[in-house]
Amino acid sequence: MKTKHYLTLADAEFLLNTAHAYAVENGFNVSIAVTDETGNLLAMKRMDGASPMTANLCLEKAKCSAISKRPSKLFEDLIKGGQMGFLTMQTFNGMLEGGEPILFEGQLVGAMGVSGVKSFQDAEIAQFAIEKFLAQLG
Repeated sequence: MKTKHYLTLADAEFLLNTAHAYAVENGFNVSIAVTDETGNLLAMKRMDGASPMTANLCLEKAKCSAISKRPSKLFEDLIKGGQMGFLTMQTFNGMLEGGEPILFEGQLVGAMGVSGVKSFQDAEIAQFAIEKFLAQLG
């Protein structure tokens, strides 16, 4: 039988707090979501000043990454390149970048989505938090 790794609430809070600190340090107002490997919400934070729309978008970006096991930017690139004719999201503004899968020892354990600044900055925030999280695991 295999060992299955998963995110705990403490892990999700570490990711949220790390992303939040990075956003504050850079003057960003964003919403941040952390999901499990199935795309179900574990924890979320909407910073003061972040648009209400970003709350749904960050979750959708995280879900996209969890279900696909890939950064959400992949789908943005496919759509822009005309290779993907449809996409189902409750709210889609054409910018999907900002969802990042969380992989530990080759296993998908969850995903993180950020929304509120330029899409590459959303991804930067998530990537930073995930890198710090994985580094502290050893």
